[in-house]
Amino acid sequence: MTSKYVLILVWIGIAAVIFSQEGMQQPENICGKTEYRYRFLWAFLVFLPVIWMVGTRGNIGDTESYAMTFRKMPQAISGLAHYMSTVKKDRGFYLLSAIIKLIIGNNTVRYFLLLALGQGLCLVYVFRKYSINYAISIFLFMASSDYISWMYNGIRQFTAVILSFIGIEFLLNDKIIKFIILILIASTMHQSVLILIPFAIIAKGRAWNKKTILFILIAIAAVMFIGKFTNFLDTVLSDTQYKNVVSDWKQFEDDGTNPIRVLVYAVPTILSYIGRKIIWIEDNKLVNLCVNMSIISTGLYVVSMFTSGIFIGRLPIYFSLYNYILLPWEIENLFTERSKKLVYIGLIGFYLLFYYYQMHMTYAMF
Repeated sequence: MTSKYVLILVWIGIAAVIFSQEGMQQPENICGKTEYRYRFLWAFLVFLPVIWMVGTRGNIGDTESYAMTFRKMPQAISGLAHYMSTVKKDRGFYLLSAIIKLIIGNNTVRYFLLLALGQGLCLVYVFRKYSINYAISIFLFMASSDYISWMYNGIRQFTAVILSFIGIEFLLNDKIIKFIILILIASTMHQSVLILIPFAIIAKGRAWNKKTILFILIAIAAVMFIGKFTNFLDTVLSDTQYKNVVSDWKQFEDDGTNPIRVLVYAVPTILSYIGRKIIWIEDNKLVNLCVNMSIISTGLYVVSMFTSGIFIGRLPIYFSLYNYILLPWEIENLFTERSKKLVYIGLIGFYLLFYYYQMHMTYAMF
């Protein structure tokens, strides 16, 4: 069982070499500049084994819970209305799942495959188009163990995450109304995605702008005055599906997000601060957005380290996916030609160690 979690990373490395040959790329217009990217078919083939592995994973994490819910859904369209009347939250996800069941029948493997396919297609679309190094972006997503955290577990929330992630195009083209509509649709999958509406406004503009710095100060203040912060959360969430979030994490003796994980996800933010002058000179709209999203991700992770990894620690995923676009760009643009190879080697080695740590210590799969 362990071997497939190793071989999937080996496959990404092999595919990166194969698909880097001539003829595998095509010109794309990225924020007004012509860039060369993998053709979509090749990009999808890189990720296809991941989709298959996720869809046929067996009983891991939240799988059985989702499978049980799926089995209880109606098998005939006549029962759909009554079933939906019993659903109290995240109705969009359960409606989607019920429709899938009407089409494919009571087959949980096909169900998980279809969900993984939808999530995978969205990831491939964004990383292929906006990452300067698609293979590294996919590697980072895998080696960070995000695919275990979100494609095996938290599927409902990750569906909302992925829908919001394709909204990057709206943010870059200043189509805020379309972005908000997309987020409202995604909120029917998981209401936590609504956090993106105010934070997308913070992320707009130059990297390390006053809004993002103010957010960092607020995050620091939240940590310093953690008691008042948790009382504030109780008040703000009182009329939502997360109204018991503070009492729940205290009840579960949640010690917060692991500091090692926080440090790993903070690396792109730290690099962006060190190289902020270069980033300001480049003034790349995509990079500015990714930097500010990375800052927000780090701020939320720091707060979650002192509060709840189960609840607050699940919010940064809406922002941390932008790290996998940002980090390859930082390596290509903030380092000299001579040092890039060493940095890539160090990056891969570091993430492989983190992957082993996550799979061994967190998921007990190694």
